[in-house]
Amino acid sequence: MIPGPIDPPARLLMGPGPISAYPSVLRAMSAPLVGQYDPFMTEAMTETQELYRGVWNTRNDATLLVDGTSRAGIEAAIVSLVRPGDRVLVPVFGRFGHLLAEIAERALAEVHTIETEWGQVFPASVIEEAIVRVKPTLLALVQGDTSTTMNQPLDEIGTLCARHGVLFYTDATASLGGNAFEADAWGLDAATAGLQKCLGGPSGSSPITLSDRAVEVVQARKKIEAGIREPGDPSAPDFVRSNYFDLGMILDYWGPRRLNHHTEATSMLYAARECARVMMFEGRDEVIARHELAGRAMLDGVRALGLQVFGDVAHKMNNVVAVEIPPGVPGDAARAALLEDFGIEIGTSFGPLHGRVWRIGTMGYNARKDAVLTTLAALEAVLRRFGAAVPAGGGVEAALDVYRAAYRAAA
Repeated sequence: MIPGPIDPPARLLMGPGPISAYPSVLRAMSAPLVGQYDPFMTEAMTETQELYRGVWNTRNDATLLVDGTSRAGIEAAIVSLVRPGDRVLVPVFGRFGHLLAEIAERALAEVHTIETEWGQVFPASVIEEAIVRVKPTLLALVQGDTSTTMNQPLDEIGTLCARHGVLFYTDATASLGGNAFEADAWGLDAATAGLQKCLGGPSGSSPITLSDRAVEVVQARKKIEAGIREPGDPSAPDFVRSNYFDLGMILDYWGPRRLNHHTEATSMLYAARECARVMMFEGRDEVIARHELAGRAMLDGVRALGLQVFGDVAHKMNNVVAVEIPPGVPGDAARAALLEDFGIEIGTSFGPLHGRVWRIGTMGYNARKDAVLTTLAALEAVLRRFGAAVPAGGGVEAALDVYRAAYRAAA
């Protein structure tokens, strides 16, 4: 039997991502396709590069997209910057630090990690001590880790990396667009993200920006010699061990010559362009402020429902909060009730936090008052159904108080 056309149910995605996309992004994805060398296509690529320079707050010429989910951008950055045998330092404060370490290992790096308790971040002094001890070629550091909801401060890290001659890469998948990010001012050599969080789009395209220093490293590896030996052989030529994720070739594709590397994912290009256009049209600072306001309203709302917030709240991302599941409440069953009865999705977590916390996001299109209030009202109803004692209307009123105060301050 042939199934009918795709017809997903209406959902309000209030988890840690993916989230509900901006309507204009969905409309952009339905625009007609053109050939990959059509003048419209190449101009759209150029426009997209300039828009993302604004999103990243950078003047980097090498600002572009990697086709694939946010993990594609991460892998492209690491495999293109890291030579076999290079030392890579990864500070781990959640699940996605472990991911960076794994990808670096697959790139045949000598990987060193430092770890802190989930729910905490690293002081710059701890990272510098590890850099002095390890002497890495690359520091790979997550900015916002949704597994813990923590936002690692980056403002001092670039300076100390430059002091010690270390390349500085960050994964900003969960944070870009909803939290402060200053690629140039913070001294980033490489940064990658995805569309499906604060940028308000679908998963499937990964914005990336590279400093001139990072581009030099990438370009130095473009010469592929004959007689390739076994991976790990110290006499093997210095080539990027991926064709698809070789940033040297991808930079040629996005450069003025438009040298063919792969067929650009046209509809995802449209989506990525529209995500950045929405942000720059509303205003970069204004979008970040909207995320901060929605996140603060959700934070006060869940606290007013009597829920305990996980982790160091002073270093929480604007766009997601983790709350302890109340004793006696079945976490998965409550999440299922939210989805089935209210059409609202929130997340659980990973590793040591699995089954212990829920993660509730306020990001992208859903960083808005009605989404926050609707989620809090539904969560209150579900908590009460499963026997939790919660104040009637407490979450909604606390969130409304945050919005009222913001409106008064702006008047």
